[in-house]
Amino acid sequence: MSYIAVVDLGTGNLHSVGKALERVASGTRVEISCEPDVIGQASHVVLPGQGAVGTWLDALARQGLQETLSTVLQSRPVLGICLGLQALFDHSTEDGGRVGLGFLKGEVKHFTEGIGLDHDVQKVPHMGWNNVTQTTSHPLWAGINQHSRFYFVHSYYADAVQCVEVLGTTEYGVRFTSAAGRENVFAVQFHPEKSHTQGLALLHNFVHWNGCT
Repeated sequence: MSYIAVVDLGTGNLHSVGKALERVASGTRVEISCEPDVIGQASHVVLPGQGAVGTWLDALARQGLQETLSTVLQSRPVLGICLGLQALFDHSTEDGGRVGLGFLKGEVKHFTEGIGLDHDVQKVPHMGWNNVTQTTSHPLWAGINQHSRFYFVHSYYADAVQCVEVLGTTEYGVRFTSAAGRENVFAVQFHPEKSHTQGLALLHNFVHWNGCT
């Protein structure tokens, strides 16, 4: 029987993600796990996380999940959330500089590194509701209006260098990549599990997605 795996790396409120998925998954089992076998056999995989990307990457290595995740990223629908988006990029300036998974091309930077950021106007972290501009059509955007508002909590943002991998952008002193992906992977900086109707719509689209764009 197919099920959805939520990867547990000890970062963030995984149960809120799990509950939101159960709400939209029409009886499909949701497993919160750090076990390679459980994650490797899931039909869909969710990579959530809050906090520091270095902590996330260290936990991935500690759990021995690098090989499993590498296989999953090439073979089935994957949804990255918050740190789950940032870790997919080549590099992050957080924690003195960390090498990411390199699935997406670009760098993750602190908002204070953004050109044009007005510190008198914009507060860091970026916390609260903001608009997302869908830059391309995608099955996970189905039924979600252009410029819909989603909930964000983050101090670092992704600066993607491959336009084809940018699926959504948001303005917060600087225009940043708020949704990115390719092939069977879709990742977002915002928290769909905290984004009410629009967030649940995106999660619904994910659990019914076959990984094709």
